[in-house]
Amino acid sequence: MAVIATLCHIIKNNRLLLQKKSKGLFGEGKWNGVGGKLEMSESLEACVTREVFEETGLKVLDLRFHGVLNFYFGDRNELDWVVYVFSTKVFEGKPKAGGEGDLQWFAFEAIPYNEMWQDDKHWLPLLLADKSFRGNFYFNEEGKELLGFDLKTIISSAPFKASPLV
Repeated sequence: MAVIATLCHIIKNNRLLLQKKSKGLFGEGKWNGVGGKLEMSESLEACVTREVFEETGLKVLDLRFHGVLNFYFGDRNELDWVVYVFSTKVFEGKPKAGGEGDLQWFAFEAIPYNEMWQDDKHWLPLLLADKSFRGNFYFNEEGKELLGFDLKTIISSAPFKASPLV
């Protein structure tokens, strides 16, 4: 069964807040947005709000839903992760790293794509351009090599409102 998760990219003054995942965690050593697994009966908005607060100490006030990314690892055709991607430019507080990893602001032109998941360079520029998208990404078993992907920009006409999942 696939892991359902949320991911949020926090933006301020053409800079992106990224987290370098701590050793021993999924994605260790990689820069990434903040987020995590959906809890039972939790809405997507509640999940992303909770995860951002737990990992950064920030309270998000306005979320923009960008799309869904599906991740497959290894030779099998089983879906491993479904990630709902958000961004925000409106938040309260000052970033404070928790146990998940160090936090750092990066100018858009200095985003460390070579230290991120290989898929990020394909869809993150769409997010930064305020576009919506959906994609499938296929990695080797260890997640170290992106073997293929399909990514589509989609037209989003209505704001995202999440409902609780069972």
